[in-house]
Amino acid sequence: MDINDITVAFATSDHTIHSERICTLIYESALQRGTGIARRSPEYISAKITGGKAVVALDGDKLVGFSYIECWGHGDFVATSGLIVDPDYRHLGLAKRIKEKTFELARQRFPYAKIFSITTSLPVMKLNSRMGYMPVTFSELTDDAEFWEGCKGCVNYDVLQRNDRKRCLCTGMLFDPAQPMAEQPSKATPYMMLLRNKIGKILHLK
Repeated sequence: MDINDITVAFATSDHTIHSERICTLIYESALQRGTGIARRSPEYISAKITGGKAVVALDGDKLVGFSYIECWGHGDFVATSGLIVDPDYRHLGLAKRIKEKTFELARQRFPYAKIFSITTSLPVMKLNSRMGYMPVTFSELTDDAEFWEGCKGCVNYDVLQRNDRKRCLCTGMLFDPAQPMAEQPSKATPYMMLLRNKIGKILHLK
């Protein structure tokens, strides 16, 4: 398998045919990790694609990766969400390509917005860190109730105390375009902070 044969591009309406498969990949990834990627409906995914808010990875006609963005707080924040890679295509650097393309899409469409991500995935945290995201508390992210309502689709929603974000297994990360990259700490520092934070959350819940 040659990673260079895989196309990573902004999604168009033609890609809505993959919506069902994308939902399946999201659900299976959440089950495999035992942690939350909120479940999405095919209609929801199709809306992101037709709205010009998604990125797809294709091996020929086969969908092998996906991610999307959404605007919150009247345009003050943009979330990057739903990053998934087909299990047969992992460990090839594809997640990095998708993440970078999704970041590019967010910067193009919402150049002045703060970009954030909440995730349980350490590889995603590492990718975010390399792109200039910093770990933050949830209070620094959008307070848009509709965004947090989406957490009800997480596999952990019924396990954790409802509406108590302090017990959430996800880690919040934020890219602020107003903050020069030169003022941000080294790349290794935020990643180690995330690692300690993640381990602490898991141990606390056991």
